[in-house]
Amino acid sequence: MTTSSPAPSALVVRPATEADWPAVWPIVEAVVREGETYTYPTDLTADAARELWLERPPGATVVAERDGVVLGTAKMGPNKPGHGDHVGTASFMVSPAARGQGVARALGEHVVAWHREHGFRGIQFNAVVETNAAAVHLWQALGFRIVGTVPGAFRSPAHGYVGLHVMYLDLT
Repeated sequence: MTTSSPAPSALVVRPATEADWPAVWPIVEAVVREGETYTYPTDLTADAARELWLERPPGATVVAERDGVVLGTAKMGPNKPGHGDHVGTASFMVSPAARGQGVARALGEHVVAWHREHGFRGIQFNAVVETNAAAVHLWQALGFRIVGTVPGAFRSPAHGYVGLHVMYLDLT
């Protein structure tokens, strides 16, 4: 007789609440402390991170969870106010333990659908670190293109000065 563990439950992407912050903060903290994908200071506090990450309308923050465990998070909304608010932006973080499990793709697909549903004409990522190959590949697979690169704009602990890609997805 062989036994097998049950298949994991489906990944669910849902709106984040203030009550989710204790589960979101360890993910944000791990990504920020790595220092390889965001320009946030590596000594970012939980309170400062909460203010940066939990979007207020017209933006939104979501979590991706499986079996009640938060594995990743994304925030989205207008890239700029006023005359630029028809183009959206988003940021993503996935728990180091959940990388390679489709969490970022699920969050990315959710974010694209959210922007479409809210009438945005495009999505602009302002600063995708060029050495973050997994993210660049994923965003390109979802239809984003690199529209420019600012050379040496990111100081990577592992790679030194590297470029930041500006990536864009046309939703019209």
